[in-house]
Amino acid sequence: MPEPDLKTAAAAAHQAPAAGPFVLEVDAVAKRYGGVQALGGVSLSVQPGTVHAIVGENGAGKSTLMKIIAGVVAPDTGSLRLDGRTVMWSGPLEASRAGIGIVFQELSTLPTRDALANLFINREISRFGVVSRGAMAAKARPVLADLGLDVDLDGPVGGLPVADRQLLEIARVVIAGPRIILLDEPNSALNQRETERLFGIVRRLCARGVTVIYVSHRLEEVFAISDTISVMRNGAMIWTRPKEACSIPDVIEGMLGRGSGELFPPAPESTDFDGPSLRVEGLNVSGGAKDVSFEVLPGQMTGIAGLDGSGAESLLPALFGGRRSDCAHIAFPDGKRAPTSPHEAAGRGIALVPADRRREGLTLKQSIAVNASHVAIGSNGRWWQPVTDALMRARASRVIRNLAVRAPSPDVDVGKLSGGNQQKIVVGKWLETSPDVVLLDDPTRGIDVGAKQELFSLVRGLQAEGKIILMRSTELAELLGMCSQVMIFYRNRLAGIVDAHTLDPNGLLEAINTGRIP
Repeated sequence: MPEPDLKTAAAAAHQAPAAGPFVLEVDAVAKRYGGVQALGGVSLSVQPGTVHAIVGENGAGKSTLMKIIAGVVAPDTGSLRLDGRTVMWSGPLEASRAGIGIVFQELSTLPTRDALANLFINREISRFGVVSRGAMAAKARPVLADLGLDVDLDGPVGGLPVADRQLLEIARVVIAGPRIILLDEPNSALNQRETERLFGIVRRLCARGVTVIYVSHRLEEVFAISDTISVMRNGAMIWTRPKEACSIPDVIEGMLGRGSGELFPPAPESTDFDGPSLRVEGLNVSGGAKDVSFEVLPGQMTGIAGLDGSGAESLLPALFGGRRSDCAHIAFPDGKRAPTSPHEAAGRGIALVPADRRREGLTLKQSIAVNASHVAIGSNGRWWQPVTDALMRARASRVIRNLAVRAPSPDVDVGKLSGGNQQKIVVGKWLETSPDVVLLDDPTRGIDVGAKQELFSLVRGLQAEGKIILMRSTELAELLGMCSQVMIFYRNRLAGIVDAHTLDPNGLLEAINTGRIP
């Protein structure tokens, strides 16, 4: 089956079934967590067989609303109606039995279990009291084929790429045959091609009468696939409109309560620094990129583009000492070769903001104070300096203040923060090490437009200080909007390095798919 492009998906959205009675109604739902009002009387009506997008900044209440609809969280006040009938879920299993499925933003696959077991958690198919893996595999394969996902059903999922695990989450919900699917940032880990496959699935589900509630920060894709758009801000529903009756600037203004301004701040007027560069010649990464050569100057921001498996994803971990590699010649600003471990990298002023912040960047069950401090304390080599609660809280308070983190105190567990604020903690803990080289691996994955603006402004400040910055991103517009040059990877080779100002997103997309440099 050919893969639909975004324009095809958009055209399909216009062919959604005619509006009938609302399949789902949310009436004045409120939810408070301690002193935080997550939802303040939110109402929502969803038409059957359509894609209803919900957008808003991190912390706007979108995920809380999704969890209430799916029975994961109980509201303090308010009610839900399904097909006009008031319902009150006792838990997610009851909601699932009523035909509501949810795909969470953060991965919930069980890494030590195989793919087939993950697809049928708590709903295994049995024959004569014995689990039938054959029957489950037969039911799973058509859905996996639709998603373009080719995985070993008998292999553990822990070693799969993030994108494949995300597609498994989606497949698990689709296999259950729900009437309403809640997709909370379903493509945050997906590239353009995988997103187009997802849109094809959404289109076919809607054609069969399934309703999709779609939460995303990627506004261009929201407009490509949705029929209706709702905007939330600070726990309130700001407005709901047909997609044709609004624009991206309208949505951003509703999300932020102000005009969008420029997403990508202008580059510093002067990036002419005298310091040493990062020079790489003939880098080979085990299982990744081969024979890579490049140079990044102080104050220069260089982008890394490529499809999953192109080698692009292997470069930053190798430079950070987290992946085996060898190199004919490499020189960091301190004159030394590549670090052999992340610990060495941190001690030498090399910072990495990882692509998966929840698994690799943070300890979710520990406080902001612990998370914001452990890298700087562990890498400064001052064994004689005692690590006190006061020292950690002081570092955390500085990160909260300098990065405008929305948190009541340094003692709050990081897992209770929104995605954008978690990402700020990841960035802030590395800034505490005063790095000379900053490696950003898909740093805006799963954060909203307001948090992106703040993060990019921070990165521009690092440029103005003469830092060497490399950024890999699955959002091509970010590479073109922030970087002066872009390295394009194709089939584990560096196909070329291009001036970012000479490309548009379409040209860059063609380059990473073909390896041909304009």
